[in-house]
Amino acid sequence: MSVDSVSQSGSAVASKFTAGRAVIAARKHCVATGHYLASQAAFQTLESGGNAIDAGVAAALVLGVVHSDQVNIAGVAPMIIWLADRQEMITIDGLGEWPAAASCESFEKEHGGEIPEGLLRTVIPAAPAAHIEALRRFGTKSFGEVASFAERFAREGFVMYPFMSEQLELVKAKIARWPSNAAIYLPGGQVPAVGDLFVQSDLAASIRYMMDEESAALKRGADRLGGLQAARDAFYLHDLARTITDFHRDNGGLMTMKDMADYQVRIEKPVMTHFGDIQVHACGFWCQGPTLGQALNLVKKFDLKSMGHNSPAYVHHVAEALKLVFADREAYYGDPRFQEAPADWLLSEAYADQRHQLIRPDEAWPGLPPSGKGMVDALVGDPQEKQEGPYDTSCVTVVDGQGNAICIAPSDVCSDTIVIPGTGLAPSSRGSQSWGRRGHASSVAPGKRPRLTPSPAMLVQPGKWLMPIGSPGGDSQTQANIQAILNMVVFGMDPQSAIEAPRFITYSHPDSFSPHKAFPGRLCLEGRFPQDTANALSTLGHEVVLWPERLWRAGGVCAVRYDMERGVLEGGADPRRAASSAIGW
Repeated sequence: MSVDSVSQSGSAVASKFTAGRAVIAARKHCVATGHYLASQAAFQTLESGGNAIDAGVAAALVLGVVHSDQVNIAGVAPMIIWLADRQEMITIDGLGEWPAAASCESFEKEHGGEIPEGLLRTVIPAAPAAHIEALRRFGTKSFGEVASFAERFAREGFVMYPFMSEQLELVKAKIARWPSNAAIYLPGGQVPAVGDLFVQSDLAASIRYMMDEESAALKRGADRLGGLQAARDAFYLHDLARTITDFHRDNGGLMTMKDMADYQVRIEKPVMTHFGDIQVHACGFWCQGPTLGQALNLVKKFDLKSMGHNSPAYVHHVAEALKLVFADREAYYGDPRFQEAPADWLLSEAYADQRHQLIRPDEAWPGLPPSGKGMVDALVGDPQEKQEGPYDTSCVTVVDGQGNAICIAPSDVCSDTIVIPGTGLAPSSRGSQSWGRRGHASSVAPGKRPRLTPSPAMLVQPGKWLMPIGSPGGDSQTQANIQAILNMVVFGMDPQSAIEAPRFITYSHPDSFSPHKAFPGRLCLEGRFPQDTANALSTLGHEVVLWPERLWRAGGVCAVRYDMERGVLEGGADPRRAASSAIGW
């Protein structure tokens, strides 16, 4: 297949979908995030002279307040950054490691190989270190400057909005298990109603403590970097670290002060593939990021354009490609320091040439296809069961006036682990994405990172355009991103139309969250797909489930596309998660 380069001034193929929201067009800088207050914080940071990295961190911190059901200040924050002056792409993992006391043997013996909800699934909180490292290396602002928005929204409160209220209602019983969680998210025993003022005083105090430690260091004569170090130490060495680890010690948790003090984020080059002349950059094999490149390598073997957008043939081929990629994810993906994936081979054209032949145009795989090294065992869910696993995470995408760009995918929930009393923080429960039994690529080990679903990406057509793009949604993230990308690159849609177009999601793979159930053959379609399409896919062997017209489970893509030739930025934000917002000037 030849991949068209889509001009920003015109479409390669006229889109038959009209977005319900306007694409946000700008000349100076542009932001798209999972919540309008985060977008506001990023935009104000840019307007005050900050760069994309400053703005991205400001927005991500706000999401830890206004999305604190799905994003935690003490959670994960993987990011990918384009530095225009250096012409360099880098990633910061923003992903914590298992404490030194963790072991597969313990989970096998005491929990049947599962990762139970609660303190035992806590890995070292990484987001504070990632945010501060990004500011230290690539930003221009102090921690206090970028954190002031989050601190204010936590201290003064914000108006509860429908999506967060609905999500809290879904996990109400889980939140009620722990008094410290219930005190925040179930005041008076009830989920805050839409329109209520939602205040998080303890969380505000934790953010303020980090800001105050920085401020004190600056008053003592420290420079910006010294101030940032003081803010970091406040979390990893001083009062917050002690409060968190003392609670673990007293309540059967694993994390210690040494685990916190020794933690460092990792800065790496991204993995890269090509889709025509477009570079596709993603985080490494410690997350599901490379699945995007693998999937694009497969689908470019087919003439998708001639199939027609969202036709039965198109949906079938893309879904089958995703199933092949997720089979490889289960077989190979995990922290490369513990199990080295054959990265070059998995992302190669030669491997894609072999694998795409397993996509049968007239028949769907009944479950997960074989991986590159054999079939993957999975716990199979009840065919009548709905997918009820976590769909956390949010997204930040920013491009500034100098052409710097960032995508952050901050995450972690408040419903599957304990809020540490007095802090407002639910330290990263991302251990849920490990396997508590030996032999899996992402099994538990001391110092090992779980295989992460949040996976920010960046696309670049050198000299023409670049685009940070990301989505929440667990295993739906790559699926949402690839559909939005194909909508733009193959079918010529603007970012907002590409994001809003009807979406499909496969569930044949083991879920990334414990207990890792799979639903072989299941393919969910948003209700805007014609019934004839659903029928045709069923005939091919897919177990088709029809969703409502738009559903948050299908992801929440945010993207900013920067046309370097015209100097125009276009931002899109997904109405499936209605608080998402793009803003630019």
